[in-house]
Amino acid sequence: MAVPVIMPKLEMAQESGTIVEWLKKEGDHVEKGEPILTIETDKITIDIEAPASGILVGIKGKPMDVVPVTEVIAYVLQPGEEMPEEAKKQAVVAEERSETRATLATPVALKFAESKGIDIAEVRGTGPGGKVTKSDVEAHIASKTEARPARERREVAATPAARRVAREKGIDLLQVKGSGPRGRIQQKDVEDYAASLVPAAEEKVIPLEGMRRTIAERMSRSYRTAPHITFTIRVDMSALLTVRQQMNAEADKAGTHKVSVTVLLVKAVAWALERHPLVNSSLQEDGIHLRRKINIGFAVALDDGLIVPVVRDANRKRVSVIAQEVAELTEKARNGKLAHPDISEGTFTISNLGPFGVEQFTAIINPPQSAILAVGATQKEVAVDRDDRMVVRPVMRMTLSADHRVLDGAEATRFLLDVKKVLEQPALMLF
Repeated sequence: MAVPVIMPKLEMAQESGTIVEWLKKEGDHVEKGEPILTIETDKITIDIEAPASGILVGIKGKPMDVVPVTEVIAYVLQPGEEMPEEAKKQAVVAEERSETRATLATPVALKFAESKGIDIAEVRGTGPGGKVTKSDVEAHIASKTEARPARERREVAATPAARRVAREKGIDLLQVKGSGPRGRIQQKDVEDYAASLVPAAEEKVIPLEGMRRTIAERMSRSYRTAPHITFTIRVDMSALLTVRQQMNAEADKAGTHKVSVTVLLVKAVAWALERHPLVNSSLQEDGIHLRRKINIGFAVALDDGLIVPVVRDANRKRVSVIAQEVAELTEKARNGKLAHPDISEGTFTISNLGPFGVEQFTAIINPPQSAILAVGATQKEVAVDRDDRMVVRPVMRMTLSADHRVLDGAEATRFLLDVKKVLEQPALMLF
C-alpha cells in the first residue's frame, strides 16, 4: 500500500512548514528512516525521514514552498504499486503542462534542460513563436542562481543550520568551502563567507523572521500577559565548586563529559521542584496544571537567536547522565540538529549567562511555564562569616522570574531559598 509522506506537525501552534530542499529525487529508492527532505519551522530546521522503504514518487513542493501541516507531499511505493487516484490526477496535469511547453522548445534546449535538471515548462522562450532555445535555458539557470538564496544543489553537503543561514543571507552554497567532516559545510563557514562579501561601510539589515520572529512574538506575549515578579538571591558557591572539581576529576578518569555549573543547576532546580510542585506548573484556560514530569530547559545562545533544549525527568537522573545530555543537546543546538522531542514539553527554564560574565539579569518567562531562573557569573566577593571575620567567597547571583497569577511571593521565595540551600549544600541532592 502507498505510504504517504506528510508535512509533519512538530509544534502545538505549528500550522505549516517550509521545504528547504529534497534530499532525494523522484523515482529514487529510499530506506525507512533515511532522510529524504529538509524542512524548517519557526523554531528548528530538521531532516524528515522516509516513513517506509520503497520508491519515492509524487513529490509535491519545491524549495521555499510553504506547505500546511499534514498535507501529503510525496508517496513511498513498493515495486508494482501505483499512486492513489488523487495523486495520479495531479501528476497527469503537471505532465500535460510540461509536454505542452516541450513542443515549444528546440531539441537542443530540451536535451540541455534535461541534463541540468531543469523543467522546460518553467523557461520563458525568446525564439520564433516563443520557442525555448538553449540560450533561454542558460539564462534561466543564471537567474535561478542569482535569485534563489537556499536552493542549493542536492549534492552539496551542508548542515541544516548552514542551509538556513545561506537562505537568509542569499548565499550560494556552491561558493562556500566546508570545514566539517568530508568537507561538509557548517553554519560558521557560511557566516565567514558572508562576512567576506559585505563592504565595511555597508549597513546590514537582519530580517525579523524565522527563529528571531518567534522569539520576539513569544516574549512579547509573555511579558504582556504574565505579571512578572522577580526575586534575587546570592549563593555561596564554595561547596558546589569543590564538588564539581571532584566530579570532573572522576570524569577525566572515566573519559566522560565534564560537569558544568549548568549541569549542577539543572540537578539542583529539579531537586527543588520536587518540593515545590506549584512552580512546576502551567496556567491554562481551565486552571493551573501541575506537571507530573520535571523537564528542565536550559537556554543555548545561537548566532540568530536562542533555543531551549530540554533535559527530561531531570529529577530522576544522575549528574553524570545530565552532563552527557547537556553536552549532546548543546552540540546539536549549535549544529542545527535538534529534533522536536529535544525542545518540547519543558516545565521550567534556566538561563545561565555566567559564562559571558554577566553578574545579574532578569529573564522573561518561557510560556506556558510559570517561572524561569536567570543565573549570573560566579565572582569572588568579600563576606562576613559567623565569627564576624572578613572572608572572600565565590558568590553567584540568581534571579527568579515568576508568573504572579500562579505563584505568590512567599511560595516563589521558598522555592528560591531551596535552590540556594541545595547549591550551598550539594550533598542534599542525594537526599
